[in-house]
Amino acid sequence: MTEEQAYITVKLVKSPIGYNKKQKETVKGLGLKKMNSEKRLKDTACTRGMVNKIPHLVRIVSED
Repeated sequence: MTEEQAYITVKLVKSPIGYNKKQKETVKGLGLKKMNSEKRLKDTACTRGMVNKIPHLVRIVSED
């Protein structure tokens, strides 16, 4: 049985420089490295939680 996975595309819109270590590690954990970089991630509760911790740094570009 195959289930279709839902995905979200997350974009780093602001630099994590000047923010605390946990927020920098959350950006790194999402796989975002440079400004305006985008990453396509599985839409899970864990991923959504990470994005919700740093809404001032990232933006959800699309939801598939």
